[in-house]
Amino acid sequence: MKLNEMTSSGNAAAYRKGRGAGSGNGKTAGRGHKGQKARSGGGVRPGFEGGQMPLYRRLPKRGFNNKRFAPQYIEVNVSDLEKFDNGAEVSAEILADSGIISLPKVNDGIKILGNGELTKKLTVKAVKFTASAKEKIEKAGGTAEEV
Repeated sequence: MKLNEMTSSGNAAAYRKGRGAGSGNGKTAGRGHKGQKARSGGGVRPGFEGGQMPLYRRLPKRGFNNKRFAPQYIEVNVSDLEKFDNGAEVSAEILADSGIISLPKVNDGIKILGNGELTKKLTVKAVKFTASAKEKIEKAGGTAEEV
């Protein structure tokens, strides 16, 4: 690094708008002349198209969408259960205590997914299990209990 390549530390004074022609940002202070955007509080909301029918109202909304009504499970992988001791019982409270999930967010329960490997014998209590997760838990000698 050379002296001529060094940059400032970023401690520049605050940029003051509308403080005379010599400032390079006086009079209209970068807002141009007249118009809606030049006024105080002026401008339009996001999605406003100047009075033209906006895109979100032009597009058809058809059919039923289950997203609002579908159950929301907290997903936990089999690999996350590996941190527990052999022979332990794993439930929502125990998962929250260990920091794998956050307790206030147990929506419709916990779903155990089959991603990863499990070598310990555990008793896992959850609302749902994928087929591969159940198989891996039972293969390790544990049990998968649907609560």
